[in-house]
Amino acid sequence: MRLLASSIALLVLTACTVDMEEKPHVEYLAAPGSEEADLPFSAAVRVGDTLYLSGMIGLKPGTMELAEGGIQGETRQTLENMSQRLQDFGSSMEKVVKCTVFLADISEWGAMNEVYATFFPNKPARSALGTSGLALGARVEIECIAVVD
Repeated sequence: MRLLASSIALLVLTACTVDMEEKPHVEYLAAPGSEEADLPFSAAVRVGDTLYLSGMIGLKPGTMELAEGGIQGETRQTLENMSQRLQDFGSSMEKVVKCTVFLADISEWGAMNEVYATFFPNKPARSALGTSGLALGARVEIECIAVVD
């Protein structure tokens, strides 16, 4: 009986130890210079060594103006902005593991892909879908998940 009680106590203690493992630290990150924008989302969220970057559109840096050149110009600017944001938060395009691409017009998928493919030396997993509209009349929005150094 004493052996059974000791075994049960050991099982309970082991189960409690597993439940008490440390949870990964969550950090909500603002884009440099955006602290006063009062947006209802974070530019990125870091959980352990994973960075979840919010969707980005092709705004010219420091403005609320979309890049010229249609879907290809906006895609290029979006990915340049993404590259800079990843660097700001300790990652890079080479460490992107997943992207989601939102297109205002799914028929522009091929033209977007021509630019998109030039930004990724490694091919991250990706989903792409058409929408009924994007913020500020953008043609493309891209979000990603990346590993942090």
